[in-house]
Amino acid sequence: MKTKTIAHIESAKVVAIIRSDNEKDVRPMLANLIASGITALEITANTPGFCAHILWVKREFPEILVGAGTITTVELAKQAIGAGAQFLVTPNMNADVIGAAKNAGVVSLMGAMTPTEIATGLQQGADFIKLFPAGTLGTDYLKAVLAPFRGCKIIAVGGINAANAAEWLQAGAVGIGVGGTFTTGSKSEIKQSVAALLAQIK
Repeated sequence: MKTKTIAHIESAKVVAIIRSDNEKDVRPMLANLIASGITALEITANTPGFCAHILWVKREFPEILVGAGTITTVELAKQAIGAGAQFLVTPNMNADVIGAAKNAGVVSLMGAMTPTEIATGLQQGADFIKLFPAGTLGTDYLKAVLAPFRGCKIIAVGGINAANAAEWLQAGAVGIGVGGTFTTGSKSEIKQSVAALLAQIK
């Protein structure tokens, strides 16, 4: 199962990050992203009803990969895994959450910024390293940290959009995470944003 999830993330190249304060907005947002061509979704744990939304995606769109983000505790990890999350994303180094993911056979994306944090994540068994805030650090930083960590699967998150998405992949990221530009604006504006980004990375 993990192998299939990892392959899906690498093939999709983009994970749409859904974070909302309004529970009623979430499912229309998810449906619109899926209709726009997104195949990998991360629903953050600080979105009201996040587990119910994961269950809904798995029921209504079984072909879509869905995971949980902002997983800061083992309890949140267990809730997400119980709802069927196929991957967990942490905002920082968190050995306990990575351990919970490993024990459940679920893919993990661990948040990191420095070489020390990246090394720690790899030692703890994270499947991917989420480089954040990528936009602030820049693609030259990514190239530099990949030099001693060849083969490290990095997902760049923060400040990624259609204008720079391809640059991050060319710099060595195996994928990107996109939030704001995929969740703000009208349905048609979001569809245009998704289409513009997908055109750059396919």
